Amino acid sequence: MTVKSILDAKGHDVVTFGPNEKLADAIKLLVEHRIGALVITNGDRKIVGILSERDVVRVLAKDGAAALEQSVRAVMTPKVNICNESHTVNEIMEIMTRGRFRHLPVEKDGRLDGIISIGDVVKRRIEDVEREAEEIKAYIATA
Repeated sequence: MTVKSILDAKGHDVVTFGPNEKLADAIKLLVEHRIGALVITNGDRKIVGILSERDVVRVLAKDGAAALEQSVRAVMTPKVNICNESHTVNEIMEIMTRGRFRHLPVEKDGRLDGIISIGDVVKRRIEDVEREAEEIKAYIATA
């Protein structure tokens, strides 16, 4: 199972946001879409950062309500781990576990092409395990 197969099933849509916008507006977008992270891009979908719920909590704990007026650029994580369509689910699990994050943007030709969440990975792994179990049952039944 690869990132390409996940994106083919779920789609390539990603909620993005600009780096110069206010944090308060980014939070509204997170809530509106019921998501845990926004990929921060410039005008041509080049990834410049990611803003996660953790980033928001950290800045609010540090700066209080004044943080809401800060730019997303000041709060986001600028060094973004990315993957591409050829990564396997096991590789994605490794990257997410090692980096301790739950969202991994997919890049193609230097541009944002999708996003993989930990939920996507868990769903695919469960499907794989269930399929393998059925194959083993079928094998045993015919042996």
